Amino acid sequence: MTGYDKYVLVLCLIVFALLATVFIGMLTIMAKQGFRLIAVGAEDERIYKEYLKKKKQKGSAGWLSVVFTAFFAYIVVVVFLFTLYVKLGEHNDSGKMSTIRVVYSDSMSRKYEKNTYLFENNLNDQFSRFDVVITRPLPAEEDLKLYDIVVYEVDNTLLIHRIVGIEEPNEKHPDERHFLLQGDLVERADKFPVRYDQMRGIYRGERIPYVGSFIMFLQSPAGYICFILVIIETIASPMLGKKIEKAEENRLQIIKQNRREQGLDEDDLGEDEQAE
Repeated sequence: MTGYDKYVLVLCLIVFALLATVFIGMLTIMAKQGFRLIAVGAEDERIYKEYLKKKKQKGSAGWLSVVFTAFFAYIVVVVFLFTLYVKLGEHNDSGKMSTIRVVYSDSMSRKYEKNTYLFENNLNDQFSRFDVVITRPLPAEEDLKLYDIVVYEVDNTLLIHRIVGIEEPNEKHPDERHFLLQGDLVERADKFPVRYDQMRGIYRGERIPYVGSFIMFLQSPAGYICFILVIIETIASPMLGKKIEKAEENRLQIIKQNRREQGLDEDDLGEDEQAE
């Protein structure tokens, strides 16, 4: 994680804290207003109708709501942790394990007509911007061959291009091979050759199209904010819902008592309510 990434993360955490405070404050105000309306009887008609409706239903589907909420929260957390894993692993060396990476460039998205070697060798393993690719551990240097696609690092930036030339050790570099790399959509090869120690992994054709755009959004400040608000909503809403439900149950007892005193049958909604 670069210094800029750390700065953005800290800034997002501060924004999260402020937004969480505002969001919870709004939920609290709304809940208090709901309690007040229940207490003064403004919600009596709705509460009693819902009570009669539940009476006619066999069993309760309340547990389905709980299961759905828990499952939704689980999915959100897993997806967010996956995006963090991708973000933190982008600059890791793939020498010992496979790595998931998001493609940020279109330089490998299709074949440029002047790159005749692509057509002559039937090289159809291109990928597009925002694809998610899996890079495997690098083979030994001597096992790298022409037209392999590798991830390599230049000035703290990761690139993924195809090997289009291999220069064996010579007078200029007697102890190492130099690799010439080029994007399939690019007319010219990269300006400088790449050494083996700059490489971070090799691409074997495994990719998931378009998923990278979603991952990039979740890695952005807007994505972080959406995630934290979803989590707060998932946690806070059921808690407030239970408190409101308890208040409605207490009010229902008062409603039943009033109806008994008026001599009304429990299932009788009254003429006005039946007309609705």
